Amino acid sequence: MRSKNTRYPEEFKRQIVKEVEEVGNATLVARKHDIVPGTVTRWVRESKEANKTNNPLNIDYSTNSSLDKENEQLKKLLGEKDLE
Repeated sequence: MRSKNTRYPEEFKRQIVKEVEEVGNATLVARKHDIVPGTVTRWVRESKEANKTNNPLNIDYSTNSSLDKENEQLKKLLGEKDLE
């Protein structure tokens, strides 16, 4: 693990949050990058809160990523059915 008072650049934090959204598991991403899991979880939470305040229509973009994942799974299943 890194030292206690390490500062991370904002761009790095955004990349980690994006990776967590893709992987779906903050702990795995934290281990991969040798960061305390609680720190990564906090970055994700802060990112979601920032999106809410910067989003005048209050659209929940986090559900879109889960919908995208489900859509990809359904496409895979459909492709497998077509092959059968």
